[in-house]
Amino acid sequence: MATQFEARQMQVRPLSKDILVCDMDMGEQVTAGGIVIKSDDGKAHGVRPRWARVYKVGDSCELDVKVGEWILIEHGRWTRKIKIDDGENIKEIQKIEISAVLAVSDTRPSDVHIGQEFSHGSSATFSPDQFL
Repeated sequence: MATQFEARQMQVRPLSKDILVCDMDMGEQVTAGGIVIKSDDGKAHGVRPRWARVYKVGDSCELDVKVGEWILIEHGRWTRKIKIDDGENIKEIQKIEISAVLAVSDTRPSDVHIGQEFSHGSSATFSPDQFL
């Protein structure tokens, strides 16, 4: 039987050099035109960078990002989610690796996929000339 975790009411702050994010693009997504794209987590073509919204930034963070901006993060460079109730609403937050931030955007990017998909199912085949 799966264990359900409830959100704890608390205020969190990142350690001085860390960034916390929320709203990471995971699971099922809906495009602006209303097309539903199923979750690709756990599949070879699901290995891709993902966008997340900056929730809080540590005091000594060397990366020039602000709360509310969207950042593109290398695949797998984040922690598992924890649910918190910060008094406004329930959020699922994650810590990300600063060195894994690829891009910053003021608004949520409308594109769902980034780059070319190299998979045909449960495995992926790469050829070095595809990256030239």
